Amino acid sequence: MGIANGIRKQAKKIATGERRTSTWAQTLQEAAEELPPPAPVRRLEKDGLDISMAWAIIGIFAILGLAAVYMMSLILIPITLAVVVGMILGIAAENLSKMGVPRLANAFLLSSGVALVIALLANSLAGPLATLANEAPAFVERTITRIMPYLERIEWLHITPATFESGPMSIGALLENTGNVLHVVTTNLTPALVQGLIFFAALLLFLASRVNLRKTIIMTFRTRSQRLAAIRVINGVEQVLGFYFATASLIYVGLGLIMTVIAYAGGLSAPVLWGFFAFLSSFIPYLGITLMTLSVAIAGIITHDGFVVGLMPAAAFFTVHLVMENIIFPAVMGRRLEINPFIVFLAILFWTWMWGAVGAMLALPLSLIVMTVIEELLIEERPQPQLPK
Repeated sequence: MGIANGIRKQAKKIATGERRTSTWAQTLQEAAEELPPPAPVRRLEKDGLDISMAWAIIGIFAILGLAAVYMMSLILIPITLAVVVGMILGIAAENLSKMGVPRLANAFLLSSGVALVIALLANSLAGPLATLANEAPAFVERTITRIMPYLERIEWLHITPATFESGPMSIGALLENTGNVLHVVTTNLTPALVQGLIFFAALLLFLASRVNLRKTIIMTFRTRSQRLAAIRVINGVEQVLGFYFATASLIYVGLGLIMTVIAYAGGLSAPVLWGFFAFLSSFIPYLGITLMTLSVAIAGIITHDGFVVGLMPAAAFFTVHLVMENIIFPAVMGRRLEINPFIVFLAILFWTWMWGAVGAMLALPLSLIVMTVIEELLIEERPQPQLPK
């Protein structure tokens, strides 16, 4: 079959004048005319069983991939977080490079800035957290005293003051469980330190090799259109992440300051800690505001004698957050970064199940990355940049 195809190609060249005619060429042309026509290519038809087997194989590899992501969370969490933070800082890194700052110094300055911010936050929160840990026994007793009248009204719970005097819900058992929680936190401190070191090392190396990594990814593709698509995707992801988190951070810092004032005016202990939690929880859509509002409501009920007065800090925080999320945030962002709320909710649940609290923080950035990739690759109506020839 290969020889016959070769004869046909040579005969075609002779017929079109691409090759000089000779006796051997004439003989070759005659031989090509005598050859039987090539057999038509038949496409193998697949039945339902073949399609099911193909999808089953894909499903098996998907499950194995998810299992690998879950088992390697100790390494993948800090690396993924470093890549996301590095892409957020991509615009700042590019501006520093234009100012003449070397890449290594550029990466060192930005990673040191991130470490400094984290250190300042940890230092400012160390005092309130230590106070909260020391007051844990009194806080538990005060909590039980305050919520007992409300629990007694719910008859199907069968909770009375004797419930907290003996058994698993006694004050001693609760304090013991509090100690177990602290033991768990202490036990997980070493992996957290290891992940922190991996994060800063990965962030430094990612920022230092950012340009070379971009070139490597772009040059991996062969055709011009594929390289253009890779450039659009990389630039789009960096712009979306940088714009979103720069704007969101400014808005949520304002929300944290307002929450600090609300906590101080509402008589809640550690108002700075409440402000920090309000800032941090705002980056987790839906779940963050829900948990924060419930926590403020419980703290207010415990702190104040009146039920309505106790709920006022939670109501004030929820109102402010509602105004920021539905009026200020859309006015600043516009429709540029709209994502289906249901998809975001599923992404938060999935990554929280995979990687815990850090996964919940990464759910929105990963959703933005996927959204940007889909928009850049599938939307053809927008004008596309052209490389210089």
